[in-house]
Amino acid sequence: MQEGINLSTLYSWQKQFNTSGLSVTKVSSSEKWSSEEKFSVVLETATLSEVELSEYCRVKGLYPEQIKAWKLACIAGNTATKQVKRIKTTPEQKSDKNRIKELERELRRKEKALAETAALLVLGKKFDAYWKQKEDS
Repeated sequence: MQEGINLSTLYSWQKQFNTSGLSVTKVSSSEKWSSEEKFSVVLETATLSEVELSEYCRVKGLYPEQIKAWKLACIAGNTATKQVKRIKTTPEQKSDKNRIKELERELRRKEKALAETAALLVLGKKFDAYWKQKEDS
């Protein structure tokens, strides 16, 4: 060996490493992770600095580029669902929206009319009180 380490010593070290539970072969491929696990990683790393992100990636056996790609995929998935929701409006929903707009417009008109009537009523009472006060004096 180039380093001068006996082959049996290397095998012994490898055996100790494998029994410690930190085997490199036991690390699951991030490609096999579920969407929920990837989203969880994106959430966990959202507030981390670059140094903390690098440490997190070393511990989990990931690359920062993978996490950035997962984050973009989450964002893209969210915008895709919004577009699907826009497309799936039924004619019944459209008629409901139009009816709601019509009712809101009518409600605003009636509120304005009510406010105007109330103002005229108050002014009328003040006017009557003013003339009654003038006649008494």
